[in-house]
Amino acid sequence: MQHDSFHSGFITIIGRPNVGKSTFLNRVIGQKIAIMSDKAQTTRNTIQGVWTVEGAQIIFIDTPGIHKPKHKLGDFMVNIAENTLNEVDAILFMINAKEGYGRGDQYIIDRLENVKKPVYLIINKIDQIHPDELFELITAYKDRYSFKEIIPISALEGNNVDHLLSVLRQQLPEGPQYYPEDHITDHPERFIIAEFIREKAIQLTREEVPHSVAVLIEKIETKPDEKVLVQASIIIERKSQKGIIIGKQGKMLKDIGIQARQDIERLLGTKVYLELWVKVQKDWRNRDHYLHEYGYNQDEY
Repeated sequence: MQHDSFHSGFITIIGRPNVGKSTFLNRVIGQKIAIMSDKAQTTRNTIQGVWTVEGAQIIFIDTPGIHKPKHKLGDFMVNIAENTLNEVDAILFMINAKEGYGRGDQYIIDRLENVKKPVYLIINKIDQIHPDELFELITAYKDRYSFKEIIPISALEGNNVDHLLSVLRQQLPEGPQYYPEDHITDHPERFIIAEFIREKAIQLTREEVPHSVAVLIEKIETKPDEKVLVQASIIIERKSQKGIIIGKQGKMLKDIGIQARQDIERLLGTKVYLELWVKVQKDWRNRDHYLHEYGYNQDEY
């Protein structure tokens, strides 16, 4: 059936670290494209997810959590998040229902004062609070900013996500279909594969290795047996972290590889050989050369 008009737009998701932005994006897209962790500041670049239905397309931009930066990488992350605010059709300001209002939220609200786009307050993780607490939350935020609408959801359980999508779709301006129907992200496979490996390194080492982990894809090639060979280096900042990533008799590195390979195979739809190395690059988060090499290029935003 031919539609008289097509509606499309760009919507950015902002919020403090660890409010569930990546979980929401993966839920909407129906496939894992953004890495998830209960550690703050897991997302470092903008992750674009493309949601297409008949007659409409939304390009969601999942930004790094807005926080007070402590190094050049932190500056890069916050600049990305703030730079998207005036370049989109609408903004989803996501909060964690369990944590409630905090100083970090006010920091974001202050930046929204200069934004001329509709802002929706998305109260995520409502599955973790009592319904009576929700009314208090809505009241606390409603008095602080003139939100277009306040919508409670659970990205993890899927509660009210379809309603949110319906509301957003109705607000979309007329526009072109930017991506083909089967397109779910604008990021190359190389980027997503690196993110999957980084996610496993963060998850499995827990507090022992903080966010000084980067992943550099050295090679991707299809072998004669149709399997894909992926070679990658896990970059850390200190020699002491190298032993943690490798683990006793190489067990940690092996576990990272096994779990990352499963995600990569789902993404590529084929069997994968994954070879991992660990390299020490001292203080890379404060060095422009390494930030650029590892994919954190400020000039692109």
